This record gives sequence, C-alpha cells and structure tokens, in this order.
Amino acid sequence: MKTVAIIVAGGTGKRMGTEQSKQYLELEHLPILVHTLRVFDKATAIHHIFVVVPRDDVDYVKDTIIAEHGLSKIKKIIPGGAERQDSVRNGLACVTDEDIVLIHDGVRPFVSEDLINECAIKAHAKGAVSLGVPAKDTIKSVDAESTVMMTYDRRTMWLTQTPQAFRKEIITEAYRKAYAEGFIGTDDASLVERTRIAVTMIYGAYDNIKITTPDDIAIGEVILKKRESIL
Repeated sequence: MKTVAIIVAGGTGKRMGTEQSKQYLELEHLPILVHTLRVFDKATAIHHIFVVVPRDDVDYVKDTIIAEHGLSKIKKIIPGGAERQDSVRNGLACVTDEDIVLIHDGVRPFVSEDLINECAIKAHAKGAVSLGVPAKDTIKSVDAESTVMMTYDRRTMWLTQTPQAFRKEIITEAYRKAYAEGFIGTDDASLVERTRIAVTMIYGAYDNIKITTPDDIAIGEVILKKRESIL
C-alpha cells in the first residue's frame, strides 16, 4: 500500500495582514510550511509528498523550503489553482500508483506522526476518514442579519481538521463528480459525502490548529514551547 500526502499551501497573507504568504511566516525561526512538511516526512505511513503552492512560488519552495531542510519524501511541487479545491484537484491529477491519498493544510503544522499514520491505515480499511475534535462550545446558525436560526446539539457536532484521507479511487471520483456538477465544498470530505460514501471521523487533537491570523501565530508559539518542555 503506497500513500501520498498532498500538502496544500496556496494561501496568502490576507487574513494574517502580512505581505508574505502565511505558510512562509516563521515559528521558532522556521517557516510554518517546514514544520508541517517535517512531520509528514517522518511519518512511516507516508511514501511520497506532493506540495501544492502558488505558481509564482514554485522555485522559491524548491530552492529555499525543501532543499535547505533535507525533506526526502517530497516528489513533486505543483502549481496551485485559484481556490483551495482547485489546488487539491491539481495535486490529485499527479497521483499515479499510490493507493491512499492524504490531504492536509500546509498551515496546520502541529499534527502528529501518530495521527498521520492512523489516518492512512484507517483510510485503507474504511475508504474515507477525517480528523476532528468534538465541539466544546454551543454552535448556532444565523441568518444574514445575525439572527439566530437554530441551536445545534453540541453532542453531535465535531470541528473538522486535516489530514483527511481516502482511497485514491474514492477521492478522484468525488472530485470528478463535484466539477462535473459545479459543486464547491468547504473541505475534501464534503465532496466524498455527496457520493454517498461514509466518512469516518477520527479523534484528532485540539492543538492541531490552522494558522490563519496573528493570534494563531501567538498560540502556535505556545504550543511549540509546551512540546519542547515535554521533550
């Protein structure tokens, strides 16, 4: 069983309020993307890594992010698309003889090797899986005027994370169908759900955060310091 990880790192610094794309901002003197790639490079279940980045960043990532940090499993650097879903599609188009596909946000650097390995193993067994954690807060939906429309049963609500992992034929068919029907999803699992294939949730970790805003950088520094103190 061969497994490929598609690391999607096509974001900008818009919500971060920086000119530099968020995946290249530093945590403990290393770019966020390097932290992410190092974990996947070490994970025993991962055979190959494809990195999807903005087209103009391909050479920079090749020469600075990868070459300088000894990341041995990276096989392709792929130009991304206009939106995240387009970038994942570009990554999927490069998958050949791999059986399992993991898709992960490049700015989610705190996932563990154990969780990556578990996703790969369970995707092989079940077909489609996603990391997530139970919601701690009450979740409400609101209308355009911010009026509460519904309060959900928190016991059934999970916050979805990445990686999400799939057998290759399941995720490629889900993407084919989504584009044929003009569907844009908020995550990869939502495309699979439309094909009536069950997605199994795997208990992730509350510190597997996605770094999107300046506050997330501060939280990330705390997570790293905590981990260093344990080691």
